[in-house]
Amino acid sequence: MKISQILFSQGFGTRRACAGMVYAGLVSLGGRELDDPDEDLPTEGLVLTVEGKPWPFHGKALVLLHKPAGYECSQKPKHHPSVMTLLPPPLRQRGVQPIGRLDEDTTGLLLLTEDGGLIHKLTSPKHHVPKVYEVGCKHPISNEQVAQLLAGVVLDDDPSPVRAAACERVAELHLRLTLTEGKYHQVKRMLAAVSNRVESLHRSRFGALTIPENLAPGQWMWVDDWALASSTVMPTAQATTP
Repeated sequence: MKISQILFSQGFGTRRACAGMVYAGLVSLGGRELDDPDEDLPTEGLVLTVEGKPWPFHGKALVLLHKPAGYECSQKPKHHPSVMTLLPPPLRQRGVQPIGRLDEDTTGLLLLTEDGGLIHKLTSPKHHVPKVYEVGCKHPISNEQVAQLLAGVVLDDDPSPVRAAACERVAELHLRLTLTEGKYHQVKRMLAAVSNRVESLHRSRFGALTIPENLAPGQWMWVDDWALASSTVMPTAQATTP
């Protein structure tokens, strides 16, 4: 693929702007400054250096963001900054969007991609992709509440019971909840249905992915193994840092 086409596909601007970046000496490969935007390069395993920063080629982007509190999962936020502002311009330019949403005050693992098919696969309840939440509760968690969440609770907008795929009382006020579907404010409403209240909420897993210890809130990383995102087996995430 031509260098200008590669840069365009990665979100670095129009084809003309991408060609201009090459002519301006802003793109290199393995220490060699590239000067011909029409030069063909193999894309497999390709890592360009663009404006001094490494950029691995991805035909479709899948990134993991450690979402901090105070950000909305929306392209048009109403009250707080968008999580999109935490990503570099090329990812925003190519149209990545959150796979599911976390509330403004919810922290943790958020995946983003521009692949509509993958978004559907990871959010459809038919695929039973597990999401694990660490829930800080206002009141002590009882064994009865755990049993209720596992058996199913009825939310105010749906007569069908909503069940937790797994539920563990980690500490008196700490509940670990696994869900395989995503409804509006589901965790908060499920806890309210068992006469408790969510004080803090953090998503610790999505499929088989977890947040690496060295990925601070507000930072992101590439996910190279897409199968991990939809897996029902949960090892530690394997990904490459940007």
